[in-house]
Amino acid sequence: MNCSVVIRAYNEAKDIGRLLEGIKQQNLNDVEIILVDSGSTDETVSIAESYRAKIVHITPEKFTFGRSLNYGVEAATGEFIVNISAHCYPIYPDWLEQLLKPFDDENLAVSYGKQRGGVTNQYSEHQFFKQYFPDISQPRQGHPYSHNANAAIRKSLWEQHPYNEALTGLEDLAWSSWAMEQGYGIAYTAEAEIIHLHDEKPAQVHNRYRREAIAMKQILPNSTFSLWNFIRLWLSSTYSDLLEAKREDVLRQYWASILWFRFLQYWGTYQGYNYSGKIDAQLHQGFYYPPGILSEKTPAPRAVEKIEYEN
Repeated sequence: MNCSVVIRAYNEAKDIGRLLEGIKQQNLNDVEIILVDSGSTDETVSIAESYRAKIVHITPEKFTFGRSLNYGVEAATGEFIVNISAHCYPIYPDWLEQLLKPFDDENLAVSYGKQRGGVTNQYSEHQFFKQYFPDISQPRQGHPYSHNANAAIRKSLWEQHPYNEALTGLEDLAWSSWAMEQGYGIAYTAEAEIIHLHDEKPAQVHNRYRREAIAMKQILPNSTFSLWNFIRLWLSSTYSDLLEAKREDVLRQYWASILWFRFLQYWGTYQGYNYSGKIDAQLHQGFYYPPGILSEKTPAPRAVEKIEYEN
């Protein structure tokens, strides 16, 4: 299939080389790479150029999550657009092949893949990935959730409806919700697995969930997240993570990070839902330029050798 990979990046020199190497080792040939750079001051652009990526620039003043993706998709020539974060990398050489396979269904709009964390991710984020990205695929899921850290869309549909440039995040959810409203399907593809690296400090975790909650309020203006929701979800998720850590015999190592991660996750969500300030360019820059049931099934083993990275 003819596809273009769109990567949004800002100072990602530490990780982007591994992603680009993973793309190079895919089974598909002649994959177009588009890097949307948001003003990097490190070696991000030169590393991407060494892999013959097409570079698209967006200034901090114009940056929003949706707008940067629109810039990249507009520059792409592929029939299918694969969105992936610069701090992600594929595990298998058939990642793109698996991610694009569901598009054999001509009525499919989005295919998104499994995410797992690396050694730098917080313990609770690993639990989040397991919950939202299970081991079993859903060729036609019944809800609009998708995630642009590892997703593919039809460019022809994007041309009808570009990403929302006003949102502070969740442009993927807004777009897939639109697609479902038009009668198109969304596929979750567990075989298209990537590692999604985060090395976040408490302030960054709070910032991320606050940003996404502001976006959710933009998408669903009548939705609410009360103080009771904050307390209930913080306590229940913390308790669940502590139990899992105890079962894995790592409680002593991770109990503190579980407490602060889950608190800041839901406190940021509460603050975002109750945000009443202006949603303008300054807010966008502040966010980006910082100082169940399926889990009971057993996935089929994969007969594909993993990509061997040098480090």
